[in-house]
Amino acid sequence: MDATQILVDAATRPAEAAAALSAGLTAEQLNAHPGGHDNSIAWLLWHIGREIDAQVAELSGRPQVWENFRDRFALGELGDQVGYGFTPQQARSIVVDDAGLLQQYLQAATDALVAYLQALGEADLDQVIDTSWDPPVTRGARLVSIIDDAAQHIGQVGYARSIAG
Repeated sequence: MDATQILVDAATRPAEAAAALSAGLTAEQLNAHPGGHDNSIAWLLWHIGREIDAQVAELSGRPQVWENFRDRFALGELGDQVGYGFTPQQARSIVVDDAGLLQQYLQAATDALVAYLQALGEADLDQVIDTSWDPPVTRGARLVSIIDDAAQHIGQVGYARSIAG
């Protein structure tokens, strides 16, 4: 396997886990706040899709797949954001009653990530894309960060799912 094949494998795992974890969840379970936490399962799944989508669109120069989902989610301007830095009230405002819709969006964002990864060569991963950090961020490091964030959040979904029953 080369580095891009490894990244593709890692990139597909959160969406696969999300499909299994969200299957059969009711609207009440999706939008519950276990332990009083502001991030529901719906918020977590939406956020995973948004963070993948927004960052891949920026890297690739292509439109976000969110454009095809915005109206179906009906979250208003808040839905256009990715969720970083949300206040508790904003996080609790992300209410989605349809696990299938969340999964479709996450899969579409993942598909865009995989297509982007498959178009890259090994040398592309070493390209510095952000000099505002020390050390500067390479394309490969950013891609690992995107995948790592998705994996961490899907772990939170798994935990919340276990509480939801």
